[in-house]
Amino acid sequence: MTYYAEPIIRLIKEFSKLPGVGEKTASRFAFYVLNTNKEYVQNLVKSLVDVKEKIMLCQSCFNLSDKNPCSICSDAARRDNVICVVEDIKDMAAIEKMGGFKGRYHILHGTLSPLKGIGPEDIKVNELIDRVRQGVVEEIILATNSDMDGEATALYITRLLKPIGVRVTRIATGIPVGSDLEYIDGATLGRAMEGRREV
Repeated sequence: MTYYAEPIIRLIKEFSKLPGVGEKTASRFAFYVLNTNKEYVQNLVKSLVDVKEKIMLCQSCFNLSDKNPCSICSDAARRDNVICVVEDIKDMAAIEKMGGFKGRYHILHGTLSPLKGIGPEDIKVNELIDRVRQGVVEEIILATNSDMDGEATALYITRLLKPIGVRVTRIATGIPVGSDLEYIDGATLGRAMEGRREV
């Protein structure tokens, strides 16, 4: 790439670090930025800086937000007695796009995976138990993925919650085994939520 000016080479290298972006795509991004207007570039830079400086974890549900509590946790129209437990932000977004769920969320930020060295202390399980012990929650909906790690995480959480006496349900089948919630269509996800079962 020595045929490009140094600032262009640096920009291509930075874009190449993005997941799924190879050198050709990174070059397209770099030349788009080079050829677009200055206002777009300034807005892009401001957005990137804002994401790093202003985004934090909601201290209740662990959503990514620019305020604490997040907009979902501060929504008075939502039910406090039902919490839907998901693996990550994208899964919560998939359920929100479906519409119809009016409870709260708890985002684990991962799943248990002994082979990868991920244990309960590495995800937000203890924080979930603390929320349930406050006595407001009547039902926990486990909406982890239906792969091996998601099922193991759901089972582990169930074993922790059963002695507390809260109702624990699991989203129903209909979601293909091994798939991620973020790629499921709204109708299938809606049926899975409606057909959840007690664990």
